[in-house]
Amino acid sequence: MECNVKDNKARCNCTYEPCGRKGICCECIQYHWRSGELPACFFPDDVEKTFDRSIKRFIACYK
Repeated sequence: MECNVKDNKARCNCTYEPCGRKGICCECIQYHWRSGELPACFFPDDVEKTFDRSIKRFIACYK
């Protein structure tokens, strides 16, 4: 399957500007998972801006 980076970037809510993985979802997910985190797109915009991408924070968002 081909990655449509342009469409993915249009939907990406990540506010971390120097990120080189924007729009390349498979790389983003792998990067964050290695750190015990989830990507920005798993979080509401107001939580994403805190840069707390922990699994604990994700669970707290959806309790």
